[in-house]
Amino acid sequence: MSLSLKSTRARVAAATAALAVGAGLYTAGTASADHAVPRTDKEIPNLTQVQDKIKAFYGDTVDASGQHYASPNSNYAKQVADIQKKAKAQLETVVRNAQHAKKGAKKPAIVLDLDDTTLLTYNYELQQGFRFTPESQDAYLKSTDMTAVFGMPKLVNWAKSKGIEVFYVTGRDEHQREWSVRNLKNVGYKPVADAPHFFLKNKKTPPAYLACGAKCTTVEYKAGTRKYIESKGFDIVANFGDQYSDLQGGYANHTYKLPNPMYYLP
Repeated sequence: MSLSLKSTRARVAAATAALAVGAGLYTAGTASADHAVPRTDKEIPNLTQVQDKIKAFYGDTVDASGQHYASPNSNYAKQVADIQKKAKAQLETVVRNAQHAKKGAKKPAIVLDLDDTTLLTYNYELQQGFRFTPESQDAYLKSTDMTAVFGMPKLVNWAKSKGIEVFYVTGRDEHQREWSVRNLKNVGYKPVADAPHFFLKNKKTPPAYLACGAKCTTVEYKAGTRKYIESKGFDIVANFGDQYSDLQGGYANHTYKLPNPMYYLP
């Protein structure tokens, strides 16, 4: 997810969560395409009730210190497990085919986003009341490890053990690299997130392979990075993200959208 776009989350997170979760909760429904600006309050889901639905979806659990965590028995975890099951079946086919691949064939690889794809932001979001700021994110990442998205370390580590290269591509800023690498390692991701395998957004000195430079949209940045990875002799067989902007733009044979009703990033 793109840090430059994340600054908009304080304005859009609640509205997007309402759109994602609220449909069907109220007889009036959410604002339709014909009513981009709601005509009455009945077209707008109640924010408190939407947040309660989000907490229920994640199986909100509070520890002794008052910290909120998602439950591994939640409907969120079950939905993630279903997606992982489909992804693993596809990757097993990739592994079988790779055994018979011609010499010189591109090496299979997967690409993963970080926030809410490999690392779960739920605890951070609850601390902030779903009000993201770059400053609060920096403070959290510097001092605290986010938990892993349920089941993802197992899937990623399995893929690596079968000869599939693992790349992380995130919209987090370059200055957050050290904290992010620490977090991935501490929650069980074994593929090393070294510089050749871990891409963060660098607005100060953007890489030459991104024609859009420091002004890339999320889609341009992520698709351009995947194109660069493939230019190095890899075939991206699966791309994982929690936002559609993580997945659009091509340069991946299959895409897997993980659930995230907490915010939306174009």
